[in-house]
Amino acid sequence: MPMEQETMGMLISGFSIIMGITFIVVLLLLFSKKRKSFRTAYGLMIGYIIFFSWSVSQALNAISFDVNHPMASEEISLRLGIAGILWAISMLFLILGLIKFSYTKRTKAETSHKQHI
Repeated sequence: MPMEQETMGMLISGFSIIMGITFIVVLLLLFSKKRKSFRTAYGLMIGYIIFFSWSVSQALNAISFDVNHPMASEEISLRLGIAGILWAISMLFLILGLIKFSYTKRTKAETSHKQHI
């Protein structure tokens, strides 16, 4: 797909920076001693970030594919299909993580802290 030369680089850089920051924050929360009861949910969020990033990578590969290639249409369709499947898997991780966050029991320290407020 034709676009300005620096557009793909900006897309990749911007996405990588934001997802990198998100990944680091989730990792810090995952290993936080105060949030032990949410470790499974944070693990599912890590899965979401990985599969979503992989999906975006496939989609970016599809839109930057050489349109002059003899089988460009088939290759682009395949890459977009793979991106869609990876996106669906990432959304499954997100939904399971959100469900896990909502059903995780609070620890005694969290409950006592809430009572003092």
